[in-house]
Amino acid sequence: MKKTLPMLLDDFIVGMRWYRLALVVVVLDQLTKLFASMKLVYGEPVVVWPVFNLMLAHNQGAAFSFLHDAGGWQRWLFAGLAGVVSIVLVVWIARVRTQKMLAVALALILGGAVGNLIDRLRFGHVVDFLSFHWNQYYFPAFNIADTAITIGAGLMLLDMFLHPEQHNAKRDKTAVESKPK
Repeated sequence: MKKTLPMLLDDFIVGMRWYRLALVVVVLDQLTKLFASMKLVYGEPVVVWPVFNLMLAHNQGAAFSFLHDAGGWQRWLFAGLAGVVSIVLVVWIARVRTQKMLAVALALILGGAVGNLIDRLRFGHVVDFLSFHWNQYYFPAFNIADTAITIGAGLMLLDMFLHPEQHNAKRDKTAVESKPK
């Protein structure tokens, strides 16, 4: 069924609560990064707990500093990927009407992607400041956007396990529609 403009606008309006959640993630992410950039000295840890530090770091790469030393082109690659993924998520959220857990998951991922995209476009790197460790073993530093993306991905997986019928129904519908007559 082809959607008309009023139907598409209705989808967008229904998705507004989830877009607001994504916006909250972006604002919280950007404010905490601003605070970290203003109050922390680059590379110098501030011990909060024995296993947790605040430490300002700049990541030019992706997760776990993947391609961080690639010479600068990765900034535009990751920015472009984040932009495309964000557009896909905006559309996907608009189409999710009854699946609240999935909508929350997508909104968290969208907010995180946009938060890190802003950093890449403004600075050429992502500002990280949360650092967990055990003795001399450190987990890569991260930020609120990364946390939102991780929680969102976890919720997507949980939604697939808790509501397999919703995901199987879409797959089955697609298979029936594409079956030759």
